[in-house]
This record gives sequence, C-alpha cells and structure tokens, in this order.
Amino acid sequence: MHALPGLANTMAPRKPYVVFVTGDHEYSGELTLPLIAAELEKNYGMRTKVLKAYPDYNAEKDIPGLEALKEADLAVFFLRWRLLPKEQLTYIDDYLKSGKPVMGFRTTTHAFNYPDGDDRKTWNAFGEFAFGSPPGWGGKAAHTHYGHKSTTDVTIIPEAAKNPILTGVEPSFHVASWLYRVLPDYPAKGSVPLLMGKSVNPDKEAIDNPVAWTWQNQWGGKTFMTTLGHPEDFQVESVQRLVINAIHWELGKPVPKQWKGKLDINVPYGHPKKS
Repeated sequence: MHALPGLANTMAPRKPYVVFVTGDHEYSGELTLPLIAAELEKNYGMRTKVLKAYPDYNAEKDIPGLEALKEADLAVFFLRWRLLPKEQLTYIDDYLKSGKPVMGFRTTTHAFNYPDGDDRKTWNAFGEFAFGSPPGWGGKAAHTHYGHKSTTDVTIIPEAAKNPILTGVEPSFHVASWLYRVLPDYPAKGSVPLLMGKSVNPDKEAIDNPVAWTWQNQWGGKTFMTTLGHPEDFQVESVQRLVINAIHWELGKPVPKQWKGKLDINVPYGHPKKS
C-alpha cells in the first residue's frame, strides 16, 4: 500500500511530555509548578503532568504516579527530604539511567533524607549525582543558606551572557530567596554557571554563589539546576523566562522566539517547616 499524497505531512508532531515531581514541605512547589505546566500546555505546545506528595506536601513517603516518568521527555523535580519507598525510587532511577534530561529547584539539593543504616541512604546525594549540586544539606559540603530574613540580588555571569537559556533574562534582578551556599566544591566540575547570587542582609558573612547552572550527569542527561524557588521568585518575569527557556533547552528545542508574556503567579510562602 502507498500512503496518500501529503498524508504524512498532516500528522501532528508528538508534543514533548514534561513530568513535574513535587513535595517540598515549605516552598509551595506543588502550587507554583502547576502554573508553569499550564503555561507550557497553553502557549508552548507541550504535554505535562504534575505529581504531588500524598496526602499533602508534608507527606514524605508517597508520591503517586511516578510511573509517568517512563514516558517523560523531561523530569522536573522540586523535592525536600522525602522518604519514598524503593518501588517509587526505581522509577526515578530508571529515568536517570535513561540519560534523559532533568531539572531541579532549590531544596532538590536535599531531596531525600534516609537515616543511617537504611539501604536507600545513597539517595540522600541525589542532588550531587543528578544535578551537580552539594550532596544533601549541611555536612562536609557546608551547604547552607544566609538566613530567612535575607534576600538575593541575582546577576547574569558575563561569560554566560549569550547562553540561550538567558534569552530575555534581565542582566540583574532581585528575588526573595535567601541565598544557598554551594561553593567552593559545587556546582560540579564541568558545569556551566549562568547566574550569580549576592546575599542581601545575610545573617553571617556571605560570599556570592551561583544560583543556576547547567551540567551533564554521568548518564549523559542534560541538567539544569537552580537554587531559586521561593514562591515569590516565580513572580519575577526574569525567573519565569529562565524556567521556560531552560525547559526548551533541556528538550533540545530552540528557546521561544516570542515571549508569551508574564505569568500571573501569586502563591503564598509559609509552609510550617523551615530550611
């Protein structure tokens, strides 16, 4: 049989499938990321799925639906100190080892918090092996932040100014996030820092630290990581552009030629646990 003339050209291309995995105690990622997902579907030709901790953001042992990662083209993580069962970790493990791209926000540097003696404890270093970030909170990496009363001035790193992820991002802008310390040992060797943060009103002596970078993990997966993620950060148009651009970059697509406009994101901060 022969295809009808022009039939192949009428088939719509497959839409990229982006799966968001949320559960972070504090920063309302389960509320902000669905708004990003909706924008991707409305204006950027993507399919999305948002997974949430069950029964709420404080529940550490269950994120239903992780089997969606088997079909995902991009996995986006906003996690904090989860204690997921092995069968759920397997979906994340299989995804990572497929070499597909990953994106992480803020507390994903310490996504898991298994106790000593637990054979899942190696997952506490998820931030390091997936994103080139410090391997969990505190510890030898001195991964900490500069106080909940501080904020952060962000600037484009000059060497990265022409990176497509930074298209339309202002040279400098201000965010509510208190600055995370990742230096001196992170981001990992081979990373490309994009944005630098300077703590404003820190609670201790502060040094400037990268707040966004790209990297390639050991399975060949493209990585974008940002330590930004306070819900008020998502109100900043430059942060919105950064995220939308990075998602396109991760998927191997050109960044949008035309910005569809600022998103209306108004999510409160105030989950009870701190970090």
